[in-house]
Amino acid sequence: MTSSTTELASVSPAPQSQEKISLNGMRCAACAQLIEFRLKQLAGVDKVVMNYAGHRVDVTWQPETTSLHKIIQAVQDLGYGALPEGEHKLLEKRQKKDVWRLFVAAFAMMQVMMYAFPSYMEPHPEVGGDLTPEIDHLLKLACFALAIPVLLFSSMPFFKAAWRDIKNRHVGMDVPVSTGILATFFMSAWATFTGGHVYFDSMIMFVFLLLSGRMIEARVHQKSTAALRSLTQLTPTFAQYLPNFPNVRNSVQIEAQQLRIGDYVLVPPGAQIPADGCVVEGNSECDESWMSGESKPQPKTMHSKLIGGSLNLTNPLVMRAEQVAETTQFAHLLRMMEAASNEKPPLVALADRHASHFLTIIMLLSIITGLVWWQIDPSRAIWVAITVLVVTCPCALSLATPGVMSAVIGLLAKRGVLIAKGSAIEGLARAEHIVFDKTGTLTEGKLSLSASHIWRDDTSAMQVCSAMAAASLHPVSKALVASGALPESAIVCDRLIEESGLGMQASYLGNTYRLGRPSFVQELSSGSQSGEIASLPSIFQNSSLCAFGDQDGLIALYALADGLRPDAREMVRQLHSMGIKLHILSGDSANVVQRIAAELGLDQAQGEMSPEQKFAVIQAMQKNGARVVMMGDGMNDGPSLSIANVSIAMGQGAPITQARSDVLLLSNRLLDFSYAVQMCRRSLRLIKENLAWAIAYNVLAIPAAVIGYIQPWHAAIGMSLSSLIVVCNSLRLLIAKKN
Repeated sequence: MTSSTTELASVSPAPQSQEKISLNGMRCAACAQLIEFRLKQLAGVDKVVMNYAGHRVDVTWQPETTSLHKIIQAVQDLGYGALPEGEHKLLEKRQKKDVWRLFVAAFAMMQVMMYAFPSYMEPHPEVGGDLTPEIDHLLKLACFALAIPVLLFSSMPFFKAAWRDIKNRHVGMDVPVSTGILATFFMSAWATFTGGHVYFDSMIMFVFLLLSGRMIEARVHQKSTAALRSLTQLTPTFAQYLPNFPNVRNSVQIEAQQLRIGDYVLVPPGAQIPADGCVVEGNSECDESWMSGESKPQPKTMHSKLIGGSLNLTNPLVMRAEQVAETTQFAHLLRMMEAASNEKPPLVALADRHASHFLTIIMLLSIITGLVWWQIDPSRAIWVAITVLVVTCPCALSLATPGVMSAVIGLLAKRGVLIAKGSAIEGLARAEHIVFDKTGTLTEGKLSLSASHIWRDDTSAMQVCSAMAAASLHPVSKALVASGALPESAIVCDRLIEESGLGMQASYLGNTYRLGRPSFVQELSSGSQSGEIASLPSIFQNSSLCAFGDQDGLIALYALADGLRPDAREMVRQLHSMGIKLHILSGDSANVVQRIAAELGLDQAQGEMSPEQKFAVIQAMQKNGARVVMMGDGMNDGPSLSIANVSIAMGQGAPITQARSDVLLLSNRLLDFSYAVQMCRRSLRLIKENLAWAIAYNVLAIPAAVIGYIQPWHAAIGMSLSSLIVVCNSLRLLIAKKN
């Protein structure tokens, strides 16, 4: 027994630790790439997931090999701030320091502009006489003194970042910025003591504008990502653990992350559910709007399922934890959303990869420009070269996507639409055709038995039918069981097989039975009763049919009704207004599918289709150049969802369908889906606008700087505004009209 235990222990996986680390000092995607590369080099680090939009990195490591301290130290050695998420005091301290840096630069700028103003004016005796050399030198010394604290304090973040980049052998945007600041200061200091023009005012204004731009940019970026970040705040922090329930009901407050499966937890009114589980005592209502978008509280009684992150509203509950920590549904969905927000269009990804090369080229261009201007006008050579360095900025390209992606994913999550893959945003925005399954998608999926016809009153056979229906999760089988039309059965069938899109087959006492689509059932008896089905009342012709039979023919036929979702018509109208063509591909009877299509005004509809036929239809559409979105809820929709450009699963659908889909409609409201298409179109348009502006700015600004048309302080304003405009443009998504 001991050796067996030792052997099992030897092959058990080593425990892992995981932590979310907040980052400070990231300015562009190149920073994120550098941090990710460095962490992956650390021994014992198993997984690194960067979240550039949230300025966070998720790290998983082996505690025996490394530690959180070493991981944070590795990030700090690169020159970035790093703290375990939730420790905000140091971050607040740094923010206050940034405000002081801005204040020093602003104060110095106001003073130096007054001192520098006389030197820009031509001497006019009629307004007070000439500026004497002694006063001019004194004013230059005053400007020099004011520039020193700006250089040593306000500009320090740029210098630290530039030194970090140089040490790590890559060129970030702070390298040309720091070069421009230092060159301006030392050239002006030289001119102060040897004679010539000084540009302390331009340097200080440049620093002030950069600090202002970055501070505003950070505030705007926080607002654009607020929708997604607000979801992360739903993560429960503490839990009232009941260690000896039910014998002793005294609770102990522990961190929610410390809960284990099977633990009992007290959830007081107004508290968040700390884990996924079920109610074992009490009655209450819970707010699950973050998950489904449904504002109406959901009643909870004995054995009701509880979702971690939802809010208990009225009465205390005792729950048993079934999924805890990172295995909860909320944690899983949040990881998918964050992963989606990090994805970028190919053009932006290309821009990020080559940002460092772009800056290297700009550095070389600045040197060449300075040498050329030295031949033309030596007095302007240095300043023109500095302007070229300052005016260029790849940050606008890097910022073009993250704010928009985070905003749209957060907005849609609040409406019950979970974007699992970032590529789905572009896919929905470019969608030309949307294909729907019928049952459970356009309809409620709550079938009810409306009529039945029995050919053979065989009690034993009907018990087989009851056993087969009880063994399936298909909506038709559930409806038959719930109707009470089938007798109670203790029969156990042999060789029970469910064929997707067709039905079920089983054996009992040597006979073979089928339950499902009439054509599938009639294959056992060569379809000898097709005429009898056609002669049945009209309710059977206009309803979904489920047949039961054996080798001797049909035994029973059931007509089931399923109502349209209340918002289906309005969704169709909205999608049609966007120029999208809508289709139904369903396994239901052709008559029912055509009736639904006519009622909704869909473009095309096909019924009695197998999963393979659905797959072939979508494949044919794509071969003709169509971009196809597929929405379904059952396992039989799996092949179609897998080939579609964007796959969408209903929140009430099969778990395997949800796991493989690009988008999950948790709310089950079709209007939320049309809203998602609208928002995705708007977000893609904003990304294109951001990219166009960033490229246009550099195309115009660089030549203007090279020919000496703009001054260094002009360049500072342009560089700050280019990034700020991109981020502010992303905010337009947050003020979009909601349906």
